[in-house]
Amino acid sequence: MILLLLAVALAAGWVDAVVGGGGLVQLPVLLLALPAAPPPAVLATDKLSSISGTTVSAVGFARSVRMEARVAVPATALAIALSGAGALTAGRVPPELFRPFVLVMLALVAALVIARPGLGTRERRRPARRRSVVTAVLLVGVVLPFYNGLVGPGTGALILFALTTLLGLDFVMGSATAKVVNVGANLGALVVFAAHGQVFWLLGLAMASCNVLGARLGTRTALRRGAAFIRATLLCVVAALIVKLGLDQLRL
Repeated sequence: MILLLLAVALAAGWVDAVVGGGGLVQLPVLLLALPAAPPPAVLATDKLSSISGTTVSAVGFARSVRMEARVAVPATALAIALSGAGALTAGRVPPELFRPFVLVMLALVAALVIARPGLGTRERRRPARRRSVVTAVLLVGVVLPFYNGLVGPGTGALILFALTTLLGLDFVMGSATAKVVNVGANLGALVVFAAHGQVFWLLGLAMASCNVLGARLGTRTALRRGAAFIRATLLCVVAALIVKLGLDQLRL
């Protein structure tokens, strides 16, 4: 089971580096492997592994790609606080309340990416308007980080989509910006979980090492293959999330 978790962490690191949504791969297997563990402890261990790979990926993108600093800086600061608030709420609010909303959001993401083939494949020439920047900061710095601390899977992919749609970034620049914000979102939740003693440190650190390796490979792949590859991977991840959350909803 430990070997399976390490392999899953490697795959999750790759997926998260390319497009976000590594929790889709990692969290369900953690829940299956630790059926008796409290859900907040499983989420905390997932966050410890994820933040390691996301940080490595963020550094890799920052060395090669310009990011949207007007959004990255304030959104990351907000994400730390709001994901912490979400983590405090984890276990008190049933995730089932959020599944229908997230399903609708993911379906819209898939529909818009398919309907607009040029979305994210080239950067908008004109700078985004101030209203769009403010909207992006609130969405990726407040709403999605709170969801990340509370439940988590799909946050990175949703942040990437929000940035490309609202600001007209291409998927490479959007990924670079999304990674920084996602580090803040994972950090805020992890600090809260750790303060309450809800992290399986040995397992989490072992998975983190594999997640980092996957993130390094995924970052190289994304930078080498470019926006078209990231777009295709985003569609695959969103489709898998829709299937998973839809099946979870049907079991209720």
